[in-house]
This record gives sequence, C-alpha cells and structure tokens, in this order.
Amino acid sequence: MSVCVIGAGLSGLAAALALEAAGVDFVCLEKSGDVGGIWRRPEAGERGPGYLSLHLNTTKGLTGYADYPMPASYPVYPRHSQVASYLRAFAEWAGVLEHIELETSVESVTQEADGSWTVVAVDARGTRGVRSFSHVVVASGHNTEPSLPALPPGSDTFTGTILHALDYRDGSDYAGRHVVVVGLGASAVDIAADLSRYAATTLLSVRRGLHILPKQLFGIPLDEVAEAPWWTSMSLAEQRRFIEQALLVARGRLSDYGLPEPDHPVFASAVTISDEILTRIRHGGVVPKPAIASLDGDRVVFTDGSSARADAIVHCTGYRMAFPFLPSGCPVGERGSVQLYKRVVAPDHAGLYFVGLVRPHGSITRLVEAQSRWIARIVAGEAALPEPEVMRKEVATYLSGIAGQYGQAEGASIQVNVAPYLLELQEV
Repeated sequence: MSVCVIGAGLSGLAAALALEAAGVDFVCLEKSGDVGGIWRRPEAGERGPGYLSLHLNTTKGLTGYADYPMPASYPVYPRHSQVASYLRAFAEWAGVLEHIELETSVESVTQEADGSWTVVAVDARGTRGVRSFSHVVVASGHNTEPSLPALPPGSDTFTGTILHALDYRDGSDYAGRHVVVVGLGASAVDIAADLSRYAATTLLSVRRGLHILPKQLFGIPLDEVAEAPWWTSMSLAEQRRFIEQALLVARGRLSDYGLPEPDHPVFASAVTISDEILTRIRHGGVVPKPAIASLDGDRVVFTDGSSARADAIVHCTGYRMAFPFLPSGCPVGERGSVQLYKRVVAPDHAGLYFVGLVRPHGSITRLVEAQSRWIARIVAGEAALPEPEVMRKEVATYLSGIAGQYGQAEGASIQVNVAPYLLELQEV
C-alpha cells in the first residue's frame, strides 16, 4: 500500500499528517522549492495567485490546524509570510518533511488495468521518474489557470499593459501610474486597495455586483459565525435576512458607494470579504466604474460612455480549475461541474481522492483535516466506499441541491456549508 500526495500547501500537509498518523506509506510531490503553497510564493518571487499585501480573510484560530495552533503572537488575520512560516513549522512538527520531494512537478497520473496508479514526475535535476502507487491524493489547489474575458474592441491599440492577477505582485510596482482593476472578488478588492496607496489613479471596473462582507459582524469573525450553533440552526432564508439587515446597518447600500447592487441574494454565489475596499472608495483612493466597453490608445472607455487614461489593466477575473496531469474529465465533468463523492472521491477512478477542492463561507482548514482523516481511514482499510453507482447518485443529488442555491457555474459545484459538511464527513 502506497500513496502519492500531490501538493504541499495547507491541504497537502493536512493529508500528509493524516497518512503519517495512520501509518500509511506515502510520498508528497511539491513543484515549488518549499512547503506552503500560495502563501510562500509572493515572498519567494514566484508566479502565483498570491501578492505581497495578501492576508488571511479567516481567523488564525480556525485557519491553523486543530492540533497545532498558530502562534499567539500572530495577529487575528496574519499576512502571507506569517502563514508560510507557520506551515513550514507545522510540517516540521508533524514529522512529514522526510516524505516531501520539493521541486518535483507531476506530468501525468494514469490508472492501470490492475487499478494501480502510475505517476510520472520531473525532479529538480530534470530527471523524469515513473512510480506506481495504490492511491493518489490531489491537493494542488484550484487557483491554477487564469480566466481572462474576451478582450474588448481596440485592445490591439492599447498602449498600456494588460495582465491577470496571477502576475500582480505589489502596488509599488505601479507608483504614479494610472491603473484599472477589473472584478469585485477577493483579489480585485485587495489589489485595488493596495494599488490605491501608490498609483496616480485606481479605477475599479465592475460588471456585476457582489455581496461585500466585513471580516467581522458584531465583533465576531465571519468564520466563527459560520460554525456557531445559533447560526447553523437558522434556515437559509433566516441567515440571508440576518446578514442583509446586518450589512444594511453596518455600511448601507453598495450603490451608495457607486457599486452595482447584487442581482442575487446573499449566499447565492461566493461573497467578497473585505474591511478595506469601501473605505478606500469613500476616501477617493479607489473609484468605481462600470464594465469596459473598448480601449483606445492610452484610454479605457466604459459602458457608461466615460473614459479614463490607463497605463495598466489588472484582470482579477478568477481562475479555471485545471488538472492537466489527470485523466480527461476528472474531476470536472462535461457540464463543467466538479463530480466527487462527498467532494472527495472520484467515483469512476478507484483510489483517486481530492483534498481542499471545496469553497466554504469560512475557513477551509477543518474541512481539509476531516477530508484527510477520512481518506487515511479508507486507505488503511478502516472505512469502505459504496459502489460507484451509489457514489454517482450522491454526486448528482448534491449538484442538484447546490444548483438551487448557487447556480450551475463551475465554481458553484464546490460550494459547501461548513457545519453540515463537517457533520457529513464525520458520519462516513
């Protein structure tokens, strides 16, 4: 029995700890030069979804592993370098570093006729290795391939730089320049706020309104609210009423800030968490604008007919899930939804599991720990899976239920509610 874990970020390290505790033989392959995933890359100067101003949006208490808390000296919302240091310390504490092969990129993962898995990977020396495993755990994250919209008319004449958030590092790189940020998700509001301290002008181009929540409500961090019994006992309709009324009291309507009102109720799609963007708008550091209609030389023309000079356009338009090393159609099916039993198991690929391919309203750490413990029990023969047909039926039922709340976009299929999902994993 042998397991290959792909990725040594927060999810991969949780899987490594669970397998180590279960006495399972495993190796963890990490393409970067150290553990820590997206949290170490900004300081290391590596390309990735992180940037120098990146901080946690969830509290250190719930983002740290249950048996190895983050240091008491850390702030409630640590910066990326602190999280990276913590993850490195956790790997040492957990005794899993000897299982991790750094600077090793996985090229392909193929299931053989006997059910085993062949993993082809290239190490730091450029040597291609082929190994066989009984199980594979994918913990490489889902912020991989940048999603860029179709470029507007006139893009070929634009004299500035067009980039994706994946290539953004620090606001000081744009000192004195005129910048347009596209989007209203977590990266967009973080980057716009960061830029506004350095750029000559920072415009925030928003096509569709999203719900913006502060990191705390009534002094309680949102991830703690998500797990509180008084919250989980509410129906979805009651939760929505509670949050909408709280937001109205805390900051008024988004249209008061020049932002479009959301066209959907709260928790019908991912929410944006930020304590800063509305303040930066109110102080004039960030100026909201509608969608981009066209580009013309050094100017951006918006759909309301207004235009502005721009030296750079930063698209914070999300990522596509991509697992090029996996069998075609796994785990993202034909309809663009992730199809995993209990959000972990690939029904048609025995021995293939995923950790961290979920999107909660709150911290993900308790979820990946629970997923990892379940996988370790399966691998060790202490838990059994149902037949593939039963798993496929569960997936279809889950996706149908999720579609009713979040729609059918790719990202919607990985939304989970923290407390119910934790309970579900405890019962398998």
